[in-house]
Amino acid sequence: MRLRPHARRDRPVSAAPRLSHRHGRRGRNRLAVGLWLALGLLAGCGGSSRLDPTLLLISLDGFRWDYRELAATPNLDSLAAEGVTARALIPVFPTTTFPNHYSIITGLYPENHGVIANTMFDPLLGDTFRLGDRETLADGRWYGGEPLWVTAQLQGRKSATIFWPGSEAEIKGVRPTYWLPYEHEMTHTERVNQILAQLDLPAESRPAFLTMYFPDVDDAGHSGSDSMLTAAIREVDSTLGELLRGLAARGIREATNIIIVSDHGMTAIDSSRIIVLDDYVDLSQAGVVDWTPVLALRPPAEVQEEIYAALKSAHPHMLVFRREELPPRLRYSSHYRVPPIVALADEGWTISSRAYLARNPPRPTGGAHGYDNRYASMRGIFIGSGPAFKRGLEVGAFQNVHLYALMCAILNLEPAPSDGSIDSVKALLD
Repeated sequence: MRLRPHARRDRPVSAAPRLSHRHGRRGRNRLAVGLWLALGLLAGCGGSSRLDPTLLLISLDGFRWDYRELAATPNLDSLAAEGVTARALIPVFPTTTFPNHYSIITGLYPENHGVIANTMFDPLLGDTFRLGDRETLADGRWYGGEPLWVTAQLQGRKSATIFWPGSEAEIKGVRPTYWLPYEHEMTHTERVNQILAQLDLPAESRPAFLTMYFPDVDDAGHSGSDSMLTAAIREVDSTLGELLRGLAARGIREATNIIIVSDHGMTAIDSSRIIVLDDYVDLSQAGVVDWTPVLALRPPAEVQEEIYAALKSAHPHMLVFRREELPPRLRYSSHYRVPPIVALADEGWTISSRAYLARNPPRPTGGAHGYDNRYASMRGIFIGSGPAFKRGLEVGAFQNVHLYALMCAILNLEPAPSDGSIDSVKALLD
């Protein structure tokens, strides 16, 4: 049980039907690789045979900037030594999975790409986006901007995504060349084998841009268990070693650009730091869209001011804003999906209700994210390695919205308009 009352899972949950044991997940993944190979051969007919620059973007969900100090990470350390590492990667607000992954891949703040939360209501669509709802995850109307795989496809380059948030949707009428619906239980080895199979395609069918995603560190961070966290850190590092050996065996290790990122960090929470919302307002009138640590309220118009006034000074560890009052530094207020009232819990505090706590008694400790991105605990990692990067360089913290421009430069792509800038990160490039 997570100490994240009312919140959905922080990653999409597969809604695909399970196959029989005889023809189960491993068989399905082998079939997927075979289909990729066949489709790649067809897609390559008549195409260019030149080998474009290759970029592999890997997300380690919830890997805080200082987690390499908690466990042995020889493969991450090797990539850092061979390339560029940042002291931290600064996430966008809110510091949750979908907004940040989508900002990384578009270079836009949430107020400009529209993915403002893991759970959000769209008053024009009259619908709610939830991570457990596969239909909304695959609905391109939720996603603004231009993801990098769309940029690549529109400029004649092939792309492949393994579970990057947003990659299941058709955006601007485009999907990645090769993609899979999210499957949380796919093993690390299976994910690595998918990538290596794509890189084994003929040059004219081979993707130039590829993504991978691993949720393990985030899962362990939410648990509050130090032993689970260190085990997850070691496991993802071991998987990177498996991938690097696969690249080396194919003679492409030195030619492949690799970027390691995380979407956010993590901070400790406990059962003594809970704000009970129904101590201050009538929940039946509050119009709660999302709970914690960013409380999103869309009450009926006739009671909005009443709800706002009741909450404004309700708790010393909760800041309450009208949408137009949100601090400009958050870059969050201008999108119409942002609700009329937004409350931010202080670092380590949780917003909940009495009914939820009665059903789910909180554990003494745990971990959470989603807080103000000014907190150091919310920051993630960046490591870049490969022929495009300088060697042995450490740079200061920078914002993740600049990564889109950086990746376009590596791939020789003309970037779409974004909030980031190549000037902010060009010092990383060789």
